[in-house]
Amino acid sequence: MQDSPAYLKKKAFFDKVLTIYGRNAVMEALEDEAVTIHKLHLSKSNKDAQILENMKSIANKRGIEVKYHDKQSLSRISKNAKQDQGVALDIVLQHFGDEKEFMLNNINYRIIALDGITNPQNLGMIIRSCAAGNVDAILLPTKGAAQISPLVIKASAGTLFKMPIIKTSNLKETLASFKKEGAEVYTLSSYATSSYKEKVYGDKTIFVLGNESEGVSKAVESVCNSSIAIPMQRGVESLNVAVTASLLAFL
Repeated sequence: MQDSPAYLKKKAFFDKVLTIYGRNAVMEALEDEAVTIHKLHLSKSNKDAQILENMKSIANKRGIEVKYHDKQSLSRISKNAKQDQGVALDIVLQHFGDEKEFMLNNINYRIIALDGITNPQNLGMIIRSCAAGNVDAILLPTKGAAQISPLVIKASAGTLFKMPIIKTSNLKETLASFKKEGAEVYTLSSYATSSYKEKVYGDKTIFVLGNESEGVSKAVESVCNSSIAIPMQRGVESLNVAVTASLLAFL
């Protein structure tokens, strides 16, 4: 049975929705008129507080729907009952999408793919560097890696809302799809013999950055074209993954 156009349109919309939580993070997003907001969620058990009144006032001025929930229902929305502080906010990230949508709209590109990056601050700093540099999108797995959270948003200094992010449930398969369309895929490895500065990159290039401790997984490495290295001095063996992303972003 084929999905209806209405269902596909609704699914495409909600694929771009990110739910954040925590009073400070929610308040900052509400105050930023550049951020598109779908809905504000509040717990019925919240005690009176000025910040909550300010949230409702801003939501009213911006025409944002406010929905009230019992504590348990709100925790299902925020997915973090211990830290949501009784508030959650659905943000529409216009730059979120999947690989098919991205390839349809981009002939040439440079992408940084993340394989098992688990530190939220690293993810936020990577997003910031990519947004500032020559990167067209970040390829982010939906499992086994840090996900967009208030800490990531803070570390990105708000650039998350400007950076195209491609979500994937299977990084290996998505990279294979890009390769099929002519992309060259490189891993970063301290054991590689070619310097990242010596390579001549094509119009479709993807750099894969691996886990902070383990590096790129064997499964993902198997679909890559080759490995490149960042030459280092004084016996330094590796760089923080966010620093590596910065160097690649400004190639």
